[in-house]
Amino acid sequence: MLFCFNAAEVFQIATEIKERCVAFYEEAQSMIQDSDLKELFQSLAREEREHKAKIERLKADLPAGAWAPTVSDPEQELDLYIKMMAEQHVFRSVEELNTQLAAVRTARDALKLALQLEKDSVIFFLGMQEATCEGKDRDLLALLIKEEQDHVRRLSLQVRKS
Repeated sequence: MLFCFNAAEVFQIATEIKERCVAFYEEAQSMIQDSDLKELFQSLAREEREHKAKIERLKADLPAGAWAPTVSDPEQELDLYIKMMAEQHVFRSVEELNTQLAAVRTARDALKLALQLEKDSVIFFLGMQEATCEGKDRDLLALLIKEEQDHVRRLSLQVRKS
């Protein structure tokens, strides 16, 4: 493994991703009329808020040493790597979120964008897990991955229905 992140570093970016997920689901549900999809997006927004709160609790419970660098990184390559991974996410910023939402014309468009959002989240967390030290930090990331994979499953089922 090239790097060895700790959960504190990953949780910071994960919190930002969760904020954008919540914003997406809340805005998208106001744009669609399909009651089943609206209900699904409401549920996913609620779960993303819960995930964000869980991440914040876990981050707050980390010992003081959890924020200490795990390897020497004088050129701050670890920060650059985390930022690069986060920038690959479907919504790199609030502006990007708004731009993509503006392109949504149908419930199916919103559903496909939601599915991409969740897949990107899984990929981000998998990449971070691979670059995170063995132990509890990796286990915490595995939990987040499992939650995101459940969202992918639920959205995929909805895509098949539409």
